[in-house]
Amino acid sequence: MNKYFYILSFFTLIQFSCSVNSSKENNEEFSENKNRVIAYVHGWQDNWGANFEKAKQITHINYAFANIENGVVILGSEKDTEDLKKLNELKKVNENLKILISVGGWSWSGNFSDAVLTKNSRQIFANSAIDFMLKHQIDGIDLDWEYPGQIGDDNTFREVDKENFTLILKLIREKLDSLATKNKKYLLTIATGANQNYLDHTNMKEAQKHLDFINIMTYDFYTGSSKFTGHHANLKNSEYSTNKSRSAATAVQQHLNAGIPANKLVLGVPFYGRWWKGVNPVNNGLYQSAKGATGGYSYKAISDSLKSNIGFTQKWDNSANAPYIWRQKDSLFITYDNEKSIKNKIDFIKKEQLGGVMFWQFNGDDGTLLKIIYDNLN
Repeated sequence: MNKYFYILSFFTLIQFSCSVNSSKENNEEFSENKNRVIAYVHGWQDNWGANFEKAKQITHINYAFANIENGVVILGSEKDTEDLKKLNELKKVNENLKILISVGGWSWSGNFSDAVLTKNSRQIFANSAIDFMLKHQIDGIDLDWEYPGQIGDDNTFREVDKENFTLILKLIREKLDSLATKNKKYLLTIATGANQNYLDHTNMKEAQKHLDFINIMTYDFYTGSSKFTGHHANLKNSEYSTNKSRSAATAVQQHLNAGIPANKLVLGVPFYGRWWKGVNPVNNGLYQSAKGATGGYSYKAISDSLKSNIGFTQKWDNSANAPYIWRQKDSLFITYDNEKSIKNKIDFIKKEQLGGVMFWQFNGDDGTLLKIIYDNLN
């Protein structure tokens, strides 16, 4: 009787221990999913504050960008080696910080289609990405292909990109997993277009299985190429817009409909604004025609200009949850994100149980927006 009691007690203890460990692992994964703060960093920048305290407010750094040449991932610039070495030093103040190399981007996506075209070329590309990651002692790979099956910045593109995109992600994931140890897992992520067209040219239901998380580029809904102004990063649809597909919330829903779990979706926010001059003054320039110059301002520059009171009038579109600026003297319209709109986006992320927030890019902020993200997401 005692013998069987001790055997039963032993297995009960093991079962309880496994249950506790499983619950702990699930809770840790859930916590990590809820608190991702991904910073795109374009080269080393000195905007980290005293004792690099801003590194403590970030969970992941995507270093932008590595290029692709002859099907191989290469340095975007000779200074990248030193930059990545400096970024690794930030782990001294944030031991949990993860650093990934972002490959491609808008200007360097032209060779993706060729690089992943055949089984052999995919092996070459995947191996080169792994070699780059290991050489620079970083934690993962982020593919910024803009965009599979689409021309992007005058890129080579093919219908078969849709299938090959999934295949290259699967291959890289297998190689990363083969390198994993008990204490080290390597990450694979992507940046996605914030529109249905991107999803129609990819198979995200299958592709997401190989990814740790997905950064949606929920900004640039309006750019300098547009002859009309508009919010470039609005959370909701604006009552003033005739195009109801351009909003962060819409893009998130489209990604969910494509079969991606909510906790893998990371909402992108801009640390910069876009401007137009020569704008029709109706409705303070919002969703109006523009005939003058266009450009971009960092959030720091916008904030400094507001403080200097140079004729900027701040406006708020309640329907879109988005700010904008109007300057009457030269018909200047600016679309951007501020503290209020970022706070609303963090509330949205928590409500929808998304996987965190990503921003482009670190040096555009004076610390204000990052602090809003950190304080409210945590």
